[in-house]
Amino acid sequence: MIESLGSAHQSVRRLRRLIQKRSDRWSDGVFVIEGPDLVAAALETGAAVEAIYIDEAALDIDEIKSLCIRGANAGVRIFSLANGVLEKVSDAMSPQPIMASVRMNPVALSELSKPEFVLVLHDIRDPGNAGTLIRSADASGASAVILTGQSVDPYNPKTLRATAGSVFRVPIVLAALDETVTTLKGLGVTVLATVVKGGIDSRTVNFRAPTAVVLGNESKGLTSPEVDLCSGSISIPMAGGAESLNAGIAGSLLAFAAFYQRLDTNTRG
Repeated sequence: MIESLGSAHQSVRRLRRLIQKRSDRWSDGVFVIEGPDLVAAALETGAAVEAIYIDEAALDIDEIKSLCIRGANAGVRIFSLANGVLEKVSDAMSPQPIMASVRMNPVALSELSKPEFVLVLHDIRDPGNAGTLIRSADASGASAVILTGQSVDPYNPKTLRATAGSVFRVPIVLAALDETVTTLKGLGVTVLATVVKGGIDSRTVNFRAPTAVVLGNESKGLTSPEVDLCSGSISIPMAGGAESLNAGIAGSLLAFAAFYQRLDTNTRG
């Protein structure tokens, strides 16, 4: 059954708060996803969807009707809102006719066991980069993505859109960098800091062994003390005049290099 909400209802005000403020998201343990693709991904993966909100003008769209049915079958409350209300709540350039509130499910660092490949994002500030890296981690079969330092909130609306639903399919961990490195080393993982020059050639790294790659801030990279925390450093060979690669691209390249090595090993079996 679809319930109707007024534009001034407290649930609408809550949606706006959760979209706008990281502190409110984390105090409530809830974030907001926008668009049919993200809502579908949440339902497919069994995420703890609290409620789905539909623009009443979209109730006759087949894709929206299907999501309402799937949500209702999963015990999710469905609310309709007057045309234009969700548009005012959204921070997207192209507002979507469907949103959902979802309970967070971050993984504790202590819950990781036998990770094969991990991406560690340290002070990654750009939501697009963080979302891209989470998406690449999912696509390459990474064991987890760990966000450390002052990295962007993985549940930021822009980050969520950039993940294209992968936020529901790869374990997300928030922790301190030193604790992360110590824990991973204790699990037998080689932790490699990414540096522009002077690190091990990424083509020669044995990614078949458990490995974590630490990516630094987009403009500053990793500091010398942060690099020293790690087992070693890694660099991606480049041609041309570019000084460095975008963090999202660099991390994605390394994630897939690791995936292809593991895939080759499994194929040879």
